[in-house]
Amino acid sequence: MKINCLKSDLVQALHIASRAAANKPQTPILSGIYLKAEQDELELQATDYSLSVLCRIKAEVKEAGTVIISGRYLQEVTRNLPADEVIIETAGEENKVNIRSGSASFQLLVMNRETGEEFPTIHRLEGKVTFTINDMLLKKLIRKTVFSCAGDDGRPVFTGCMLELGENNVKMVATNTHRLSFIETPLEGVNGEGRQFIIPARVLEELRQTLNSEIPEPITVTCTYSEISFEFENIYLKSRLIEGQFPDYRRVIPVDFATRVTLTTADFMAAVNRVSLIARASDYNVVKLNFSGREVRLTSNNPEIGQAEESVPAVIDGPDVTIAFNAAYITDVLKNIDTKSFYFSLSESLKPAAVREKDNEEFIYIITPVRTQH
Repeated sequence: MKINCLKSDLVQALHIASRAAANKPQTPILSGIYLKAEQDELELQATDYSLSVLCRIKAEVKEAGTVIISGRYLQEVTRNLPADEVIIETAGEENKVNIRSGSASFQLLVMNRETGEEFPTIHRLEGKVTFTINDMLLKKLIRKTVFSCAGDDGRPVFTGCMLELGENNVKMVATNTHRLSFIETPLEGVNGEGRQFIIPARVLEELRQTLNSEIPEPITVTCTYSEISFEFENIYLKSRLIEGQFPDYRRVIPVDFATRVTLTTADFMAAVNRVSLIARASDYNVVKLNFSGREVRLTSNNPEIGQAEESVPAVIDGPDVTIAFNAAYITDVLKNIDTKSFYFSLSESLKPAAVREKDNEEFIYIITPVRTQH
């Protein structure tokens, strides 16, 4: 194999592909990047079996071929090359790959030349469910929900976002049982008959970071019962789905509330951040909110540190309410509110509350209160 390509293209492709390379691989070959040169392209592949990424870049292919190189070292070497152009060449029967750029030259070992271990190359999905979605809309769906997923120690179904395909609409939901994020948006050409797919949060985070186009781009999504793929521009990403039954989220979302409070997003988030400075050292990071009159009073108390208090103007429609929450659960959603004002809907001190964007019915966030002693 012998190719010439631009350093900038190769660096970007390696940055994307290496996200799927295993840090602690089941077998050594999974820590490698598979390179395939043919016609006028260089294809890069990486996988840890759960997540697979394929990326293509333009290249001058002088000799077609394939090779597998350590992902970590290939990325570090390429990033530090001195010139704009890179030459990659395998040295005959030798167990090495030559990488040259300007006056710099490296020789990296081929990973499978001696062991003969096969790289699990990526094959495209052929699913019955396929649809196209704008990349900016997909990023929005992910951003509005993925933060509500449980950590790796949670039940598997709670460690991902559930994608539900309706008739000309899509829904995405995430929950860790203490909070829930839900968003629904129209999407022409979709008729998934209510099918549900649970996508790992890690995969969605990687996908969101990869979607950085300033111009809207279409993404082709293909689903089977066990896998999902996303294809756009020169990138193909495939992931296993999480097995299991996602809970009926509709039963978690209250139908109505006794009190609705209108708050300025930036002011309220700043106040929560300040008051929670005292609460963060405790196990539950609790901030108490007292909605009364024309303001909400925020307080936190830590017997070992001290206490904090702040008031924020509010428009309150309904009975006064005093309620407490994990402060992180409040700031997490406020970071993803796109409107200057939002609605905080409440009933009683121990009943779930809701956060909605002002004049936007697509998104709702349900948060469970914390029981306090006072």
